[in-house]
Amino acid sequence: MMDQSYYSTVQRILLIILALNLAVAFAKLIYGWSTNSLSMVSDGFHSLFDGTSNVIGIIGIMIASRPPDLTHPYGHSKFETFASIGIALLLFITCFEIFQSAIGRFFNPAAPDITIFSFLIMGVTIAVNLTVSRYEHRKGKELDSSILIADSMHTRSDVYASLMVIVGFILIKMGFGIADPLISIFISILIARMGLEIIKSSSDVLLDRAPLDDELIKKIVCSVEGVRECHKVRSRGEDTQIYVDLHLTLNVGDSLNEAHLIAHEVENKLKNSIPGIKDVVIHMDPGEDQ
Repeated sequence: MMDQSYYSTVQRILLIILALNLAVAFAKLIYGWSTNSLSMVSDGFHSLFDGTSNVIGIIGIMIASRPPDLTHPYGHSKFETFASIGIALLLFITCFEIFQSAIGRFFNPAAPDITIFSFLIMGVTIAVNLTVSRYEHRKGKELDSSILIADSMHTRSDVYASLMVIVGFILIKMGFGIADPLISIFISILIARMGLEIIKSSSDVLLDRAPLDDELIKKIVCSVEGVRECHKVRSRGEDTQIYVDLHLTLNVGDSLNEAHLIAHEVENKLKNSIPGIKDVVIHMDPGEDQ
């Protein structure tokens, strides 16, 4: 289980990013509505959902920080990964709303009012989002936090979307008004792609995909003196909280006390070799000659 300092750090990062995302979102939405720019409004909603995803992340971290109890003996850490799925679902909702609005604009065209201030607003928000995304992703890697990494991907998609809005502004100034809904559709596809990436990485943890190579575990275990064979190896969990289950066959003549000491040595060797391992369950099998 993660210590409380980890959860406090992640919560603090998410709160800072929430404030920045909301500032960026309202800047885009207010100016986008005032200038009738669908692509800018779409990008504003994208940023607004960045803020909403931060709230989901904060709630997920609060639940994940709870200690183990009778009904959750392994702790509540998977709530962090579960919250990442919630972020992905918000991305899909955003995608649908933007796509629907873009299709409507094709049938009811309206030329947005693009000024130098439009480019300035988008340039500032891109700089903020780029800084936020890099900071959050770096902290996510340092802390091995799935929620921070997922949220940084969400914010990164906002940077790409904003760049496309600027391209759309240039095309609109050149007389291609259709660029506004086209850019919005592109943004919706980009958002959906990010959502799929988050679901894939989160589902690996929730569905207990093996995080470690069985052969690597066997190699480490069999290097311990007294171990004859290692088999039926299983592992699950995320990179920072891995649970390993394996069977050992020991050399002939090892007493129960010796077997116990060897099992402890195997567990310690695995934990020292692979820092993410939190628990090892070892089953002792009798040797052929025992």
